[in-house]
Amino acid sequence: MSGAGPSQSYFPQLAALARQSAIQLVRAPSAPHRAEAARRLRHQLFWLTGIGVALVVALMLTFDAIEISMMPPRGTPSLWPVRILTDFGKDEYVLSALAAILIAVGLTVPLLTRSSRAWMLRFGRHVQYLLFAVLLSVIISEGVKWVVGRGRPFVGGKADAFNFVPFNGTEAYSSLPSSHAVTACALAFAVAAVWPKTRMVMAVYALLIVASRLVLLAHHPSDVVAGAVLGVLGALVVRFWFAARRLGFGIRNHGEIVSQ
Repeated sequence: MSGAGPSQSYFPQLAALARQSAIQLVRAPSAPHRAEAARRLRHQLFWLTGIGVALVVALMLTFDAIEISMMPPRGTPSLWPVRILTDFGKDEYVLSALAAILIAVGLTVPLLTRSSRAWMLRFGRHVQYLLFAVLLSVIISEGVKWVVGRGRPFVGGKADAFNFVPFNGTEAYSSLPSSHAVTACALAFAVAAVWPKTRMVMAVYALLIVASRLVLLAHHPSDVVAGAVLGVLGALVVRFWFAARRLGFGIRNHGEIVSQ
């Protein structure tokens, strides 16, 4: 496969690339030291979940109602920049952008020379990780929203941090967790896991998205904390899945997962 330009082999190459990618994602784990990485992951999930639950409960009891009472009224005209900013954490937009990048990579690879394909394929594997890290987190968060059924700020007419109608399934009762926080924090963690030098930039991005949800009275503080924790949990699990199959990540002998 020279991939120097369009040819009769383009579409067979494209099909083979898609098939190989799918097989790699579901193949049996083969990375050395994956048992150590699995133990490390379990510890991370346990402590992160425990700390997250404690913070959510503490915020519900002490700060949620106070914080939303301090925010400007919903729909305040001067908040239009915040409404633009918050869309950069919308799950549909982020997932669509990542999917579009991944498709563009797939369509480009068969056209490249052999020497250029390795870099593009490695980049494609990393984009796959970003996509699945966000997607898994968002899917889980949607289930949690439905089960919990927490009312958004001032639904019911007052600042009630304990307005729950489980299994309600409506937008008004889908406050916990914040989908924007899930998406932003999953993406921020995943990007930083692949490209560690972006950590500060991605941390600022996630904080801005989280803050925008509070300012716009879309969520309580505990909602965004729950979303942040869930997003990082999802990204951690997907990172282990990729590392165990030696896809874009390696595992050191003490179980640390590193980008490759």
